[in-house]
Amino acid sequence: MTHTDKMLREGSLEGKVIVVTGGGSGLGKAMTSYFLELGAKVAITSRKLEKLEAAAKELRDATGGECFAVACDVRDYEQVEHMHKQVIDHFGPIDVLLNSVFYGIKHAARVMQGQGFGSIINTASTAGVRAGLGPHVYTAAKHAVVGLSQSVATELGPHGIRCNVIAPGGTVSGLTARLVTGDHQDLDKASKLIGANNPLRRAGTPEDIANAVLYLASDEASFTNGAVLVVDAAGESIADRNSRFVDMGSQTVQEADRSGV
Repeated sequence: MTHTDKMLREGSLEGKVIVVTGGGSGLGKAMTSYFLELGAKVAITSRKLEKLEAAAKELRDATGGECFAVACDVRDYEQVEHMHKQVIDHFGPIDVLLNSVFYGIKHAARVMQGQGFGSIINTASTAGVRAGLGPHVYTAAKHAVVGLSQSVATELGPHGIRCNVIAPGGTVSGLTARLVTGDHQDLDKASKLIGANNPLRRAGTPEDIANAVLYLASDEASFTNGAVLVVDAAGESIADRNSRFVDMGSQTVQEADRSGV
């Protein structure tokens, strides 16, 4: 059990209804597993119902939790609207939406306003807070997720609804493995390559990102609204970018020696 698990296991997710778009695989599936272990009821969505139902069964069997599969193409306005209705009919009011962005916000806001509570967590990336980490269109899209989320946070806050952003850095997955190695199955090589380029010298895992999302979904984050939580081992901090040109390695020790600490 991780430290974050211990902190949150006291019950702030117990019984909460959470929707995870893309929850049948990869990062979304890892997050769903964590939510279920902490006592949440989770609806997972994707376009292919057969694969989604298989994933839901696997997650139920592994965790003993309540996992509900809902087919939904998040690019389709009416499907997203219907998905929210199905989840409410199955589980009751939605507490948390881990989201694929504009239509999800729109329909979640409608149902959460009627409830008077809710948490919307949108996924961007470090390309949403720094330029030069991907193609222009990708960078623009991720910056848009951040800007939209912060605008929504100010609008929905008075209704008891929080809206925050998770911004993962280099995280090992089939997608990132394909990008850095050419093989979506070579996770070991991808982990080594990704991990070589940040101050902690290891790649991020789906569990690292899930732990950060758990905070934003929990009651412990009840005063956190409009935030962008960057989870990247400081890989894209200004200091780390400077360290590519300036030797940062011994500054802390040298300063401590001079001060007598």
